Amino acid sequence: MKKIGIKIKVSGIVQGVGFRPFIHKQITDHCLCGWVRNTGTGSELKLEGPEDEVRRFVDELGTKKPSLALIERIETEIYEPLEGFTDFSIIMSKDGEERNTLISPDVCTCDDCLRELFDEHDRRYRYPFINCTNCGPRFTIIRDIPYDRAKTTMSSFPMCRACHDEYTDISDRRYHAQPDCCQDCGPRLIFTDREGREIPGDQIALTLQALTEGRIVAIKGLGGFHLACRADLPELALKLRIRKHRDEKPFALMCADVEEARKYCEVSEDEERILKSHQRPIVLLRKRLPADAGTGAEDQDPCSILSHLSENSRIGIMLPYTPVHFLLMHEQLKTLVMTSANLSDRPIIYRNEEALTELKGIADCFLMNDRDIHVRCDDSVMWVFEGRNYFARRSRGYVPYPLTLHDAGGRKLQILACGAEQKATFSLSKGVHVFSSQHIGDLKNIETYDNFELQIKHFEKLFEIRPEMLVCDLHPDYLSTGYAMERSEKEGLPLLQVQHHYAHMASCMADNGLEGPVIGIVWDGTGLGTDNKAWGGEFLAGDYSGFTRCGTIREIALPGGDKAVHEIWRIAAALLDDLGVPEEAAAMLKGVDQQQLDFAGKQIRSGINCPRTTSIGRLFDGVSALLGIRETVSYEGQGAILLEAEAEAGCDEAYPYRIEEHLEDDPSAGPKYVFDYRPMLKAMLSGLSKMHETAADQDPGTPVKIKRRIAAMFMNTLTDMAAEMAVKISRDTGLQRVVLSGGSFQNMYILERLSSRLRAEGLQVYTHSRVACNDEGLSLGQLMIARKRMQ
Repeated sequence: MKKIGIKIKVSGIVQGVGFRPFIHKQITDHCLCGWVRNTGTGSELKLEGPEDEVRRFVDELGTKKPSLALIERIETEIYEPLEGFTDFSIIMSKDGEERNTLISPDVCTCDDCLRELFDEHDRRYRYPFINCTNCGPRFTIIRDIPYDRAKTTMSSFPMCRACHDEYTDISDRRYHAQPDCCQDCGPRLIFTDREGREIPGDQIALTLQALTEGRIVAIKGLGGFHLACRADLPELALKLRIRKHRDEKPFALMCADVEEARKYCEVSEDEERILKSHQRPIVLLRKRLPADAGTGAEDQDPCSILSHLSENSRIGIMLPYTPVHFLLMHEQLKTLVMTSANLSDRPIIYRNEEALTELKGIADCFLMNDRDIHVRCDDSVMWVFEGRNYFARRSRGYVPYPLTLHDAGGRKLQILACGAEQKATFSLSKGVHVFSSQHIGDLKNIETYDNFELQIKHFEKLFEIRPEMLVCDLHPDYLSTGYAMERSEKEGLPLLQVQHHYAHMASCMADNGLEGPVIGIVWDGTGLGTDNKAWGGEFLAGDYSGFTRCGTIREIALPGGDKAVHEIWRIAAALLDDLGVPEEAAAMLKGVDQQQLDFAGKQIRSGINCPRTTSIGRLFDGVSALLGIRETVSYEGQGAILLEAEAEAGCDEAYPYRIEEHLEDDPSAGPKYVFDYRPMLKAMLSGLSKMHETAADQDPGTPVKIKRRIAAMFMNTLTDMAAEMAVKISRDTGLQRVVLSGGSFQNMYILERLSSRLRAEGLQVYTHSRVACNDEGLSLGQLMIARKRMQ
């Protein structure tokens, strides 16, 4: 039979996922000879053998692959003359060439390793660092590529003879698994008291004892430390809140399995699938309704603890994903509070010495290990919307997997987009790929900014990217803007500043692979507009080349400026003033001192220290305060989140509203369409009066029902308004595609109803699924706009 030689180049996630050993096995089955090696673009093969077997092997390459491998492209070239290979081997990785390698994220312990973990006869029985080519750490331990052990934090753990034999055995699951190790040669757990003194014994047993006794334990994971405690004792959650200075922000739970999670939450088939995926994100699930008070069953109901952990209608649930987690939850503790170990909006703690210092006084003891984390990486957080991921935070399990673009614009574009300020990320492009960073945090302190700079350097080194252009937000006071401006000047790189909400629109377009113009409904807190005002309730039309601001909402006064973001009663007072009834503030905002109300009124009427905004987020805040839900907030979006929780009982009614139309030939008029919320607020006030009047009724549930109905009608009104505005813009422009972006679309009530309404109007609706709708996804949109500009 005729023999041929073939060169094969495979691009995608093929390093660190058992691709070379898989190839070796397939080669043996097909009786081929030659070699395979890692390269800067993925893997490269040179094979010789019978022509039928070679072609069969190539045909199967894209279908028979390791579960974690993702092949994006296969290139083949027949060569002559044959080199006469007599066997097959894995040869050294190829250095010194341009790197376009894709790196696998960290993934959950696989089923095979779990079986071994709890098999008394296995040599890795209860070994807390068990892994193989199908699971374990990747991104967080890699210092550089190609992905070989010497370039990871496992380099300080030479393999023992037994592990080396597995590593070199073609038939073994750990063949060329870079983090392969065991009790004899690998990392070890370290359990210490609060002073950092190591305590001898079984570290898992010691940790379980500490947790059972009601202590707070700092546990080192894949990308950083968690703070953990029992979930069934509300006083522990309170203690953790006090120590961590996290008064009201929700905590997440780690449940042993989906059955345990169902004790607390409703779990759909799609949510179960994502909970159990190898990425293992935190999924925001709807709380299960507790037993009725007074029946005697409420004390035994697991749901009774949830109010201490999350004040809204959902709670974050994740399943175990490291061997340590599985070992801890294999015994009597089936649910733990598990929250990121960080201080005052600083990055997650990931080094042992840092944990012992920074968490002193918070953690009662520490479960650490001596394997370094090279890259800090928080847990990913998401909802499930229409069967797909809907990120609140894209991080562990998903980063650094890139977004693949449809074309490279004719050359390999290398751009750095620096994002915004809140929920900061950056994005880097190279060729057809965009690499968006993991969650960085809010760029409001030096620690987070240092991490921002550090991660940019690491990504540029890892993917060998040298930016040709920088992109940032318009806002001059963002630290990300300062970084971009300083680097632009220092390195002589062109800098593009992109309007905040335009970048949101472009982000959702890229997320869905859209080209050409769309309608963008972008709702969030605030972002600087092209008119130097604070925007936030925007209806745009455009594409990556430019945009038009077609619609917005009536401006809202913010007496006290930034104070109004936290003291949201100020926004409520401004709304009442806008209605011409400022005197109602004293009756409706009972927790606010009259002197403060009077001073805020003076600011509103004088315009001194009282900027104005078109923000939907601020409108949510004001209505939340009017309803008596919150007058001040302790974390971003709290008022809006609790308002959504009140609305979830739902109703079909809505309030009246008005959409004003301005002449298009009058540039001073601004956007053509403006949502006037005053008719809505006026109607709402009558309901609020009724709510206050019935507060003294014998039935205490009556005011609650009225409040929930008002909240639902408010959101229904926004939905009706947005659908009507989109239809008007569609008629004006001929556009049928609508993208929804911005942090306000983390409101599932509005997202679900608006998506349905727009489709009912004959419009095509696109939402996020690969990056977050909040400011975390902004850097992707910035990059796509800059990419178009460079072309």
